[in-house]
Amino acid sequence: MLLDNLSFQALILGIVQGLTEFLPISSSAHLILFPWFFGWTDTLVDTLSFDVALHAGTLVAILWYFWSDWIELIRGFLRILGRRRVVGANERLILYIILATIPAALAGLFLEKTVAETFRNPLLISLPLIAFSFLMIYAEKRPNPARPLNKITLRDSILIGVAQAVALLPGVSRSGITITAGLFRGYEREAATRFSFLLSTPAIAGAATLHLRHIFSGPGFQDGHIFAIGFFSSAVSGYLAIAFLMKYLRRHTLNVFAGYRLLLAAFIIFWISLK
Repeated sequence: MLLDNLSFQALILGIVQGLTEFLPISSSAHLILFPWFFGWTDTLVDTLSFDVALHAGTLVAILWYFWSDWIELIRGFLRILGRRRVVGANERLILYIILATIPAALAGLFLEKTVAETFRNPLLISLPLIAFSFLMIYAEKRPNPARPLNKITLRDSILIGVAQAVALLPGVSRSGITITAGLFRGYEREAATRFSFLLSTPAIAGAATLHLRHIFSGPGFQDGHIFAIGFFSSAVSGYLAIAFLMKYLRRHTLNVFAGYRLLLAAFIIFWISLK
């Protein structure tokens, strides 16, 4: 059975969200650019309700992939509460993740509406696409001491958390900026990537939870299959994106993603000039 037009849009946007949430190419930029380029004007897939469904899918994806990590981290957090002191790498890591989440939480709380209303212009999106592409390339060229994740410090985790807050701007990329920040702080690429994904989990969970009421009260909830398509396609593609990136960055740099971002920015500028 062929999908109707709205279901097809939900499927594509779910796949785009899942892939670009975790690949360092900016999910918010792609979710703005796809409807803009193809002329999709249906209001249902451009609602906060549908956006929450997509983010819920990516939350499932990251919990699905890192479930064993999160079980250990939660156990570590419970041990901290029980003995009132921090002992061991997992206990330090969960504490650092909690503290490093604060900058993004504050940015989302106070700036999300302003950013959403101001930076939906494709031309404006091209600027952070370009700027942070060169930052990624520069980070890969610097000498890297290649510290493992169990050597992460509170200062470094907070700095990476501040970088995550910058990803509120469409075109930056949460994974791209946090992995890059990790490289600048001297961590091996795989360690920076793992911390980036673990750090993004509470941010994604918080955003989805904060807007969860819109799933049930927003317009179009009667079309539940549209939300289900977006949710499941986002979850599956998100899991595949995480698995791919964790494996890819063990032996390769971020440069291919930086190159894609530069090509995307060039295409946006070219397309706007044609119009």
